[in-house]
Amino acid sequence: MKRLICKAGLFGATLVVASTVLAQNTAAPAARESAATRLSAGKIDKEQLLFNMESVNKLIESSSAARQIESSKVPEALTRRERARDIYKAARASLEAGNLERANSQLTEARGEFFDAVRLAAPEEVTVKKQEADYKARLDSVNALLGAYRRVASEKGSGSKTVNETVALIDRSVAEGQRLAQAGKFMEGRIELDRAYLVAKAGISTLRSGDTLVRSLNFANKEEEYHYEIDRNDTHQMLIKVLVEEKRAANPALDQQVQGFLGKARELRSAAEAAALRRDHAKAVKLLEESTAELVRAIRNAGIYIPG
Repeated sequence: MKRLICKAGLFGATLVVASTVLAQNTAAPAARESAATRLSAGKIDKEQLLFNMESVNKLIESSSAARQIESSKVPEALTRRERARDIYKAARASLEAGNLERANSQLTEARGEFFDAVRLAAPEEVTVKKQEADYKARLDSVNALLGAYRRVASEKGSGSKTVNETVALIDRSVAEGQRLAQAGKFMEGRIELDRAYLVAKAGISTLRSGDTLVRSLNFANKEEEYHYEIDRNDTHQMLIKVLVEEKRAANPALDQQVQGFLGKARELRSAAEAAALRRDHAKAVKLLEESTAELVRAIRNAGIYIPG
C-alpha cells in the first residue's frame, strides 16, 4: 500500500543528544523514537523491554546519579525524581497490560525525567557546560531539519505561503535562541530551539500533495503506517506544550477553547490505540490522523501558524 509523504518525512526525525552527568560519562536517554527508527525496528521486543525496565529501575533507585540527587537536597531535583518514579510505575503497568508501545514510550519519558533531575542536582559549573552542549546539539538538529525541509520544498520550486511561513517561524525561534545563548542563557535558548525543532519536524512530516513535492513510501503493512502516525501525533502534542501553554495560562477563554480540541484529540488517540490492540491498524491510522488534525486546530486557534 502506498502513502504519500515528503521525501524527508522519515529524515532522522529525532536526534540523540549526548549528556554528561556530573563528572561521569553517563549517556542521556535517546529522544523519542522517530518514525524511521520504529519502522526499521519493527515490533518492540518484550524481552528487551523487560531488560530496559530493570535498567531504568536501577538507574532511578540505586545509581550514583540517584545518590547525587539525594545528597543535593535540591527540591526540584527531588521532585523530578519522584515524577520519574511515577512514570516508571505507569510504564510497568502498561507492560503488564500488554501495551508494549505505551510502556516503551513511558519508559523513555521516565528516563528523561530522571536525567533532568540529575542536571538540576549537578554543581553549577557542570550544569552550565551541559546546558551549552545541549544548546549546540539542538541547534545542529534544527539546522539539519530546516535544510531538509527547504530542499524538499525547493525541488518543485515551491514558494508557497505555507513553506515561507514555516521557514519564517523557524528562523525567528533560531534567532531568538542565538540571542539568548550569546547572553549565557543556554537553557532559555534551548527552549526556543526546541520550538523550532518541532515546527521543522511537523513541517517535514506534513508536506503533501499540491504545490509541494511528494514521494510515495511503501509501508509493509498498516501497522508500520500506524507507528508513523503515532510519531506525528506525539510531535504535535509536544508542540502544544512548547507553543501554547503560556498563552493558555494567560488567557482563560483561550484555554477553554484549546481544551475542547485537546479533549477530542485524546479521545481519538485512545480510540486509535484501542483499534491497534484489536489489530485493526487501518482504522487506527484514520483515527490518529483525525487526532493530529485536532491538535493542529488547537495550535492555530491560539494564533500560531504551523503546517498541517
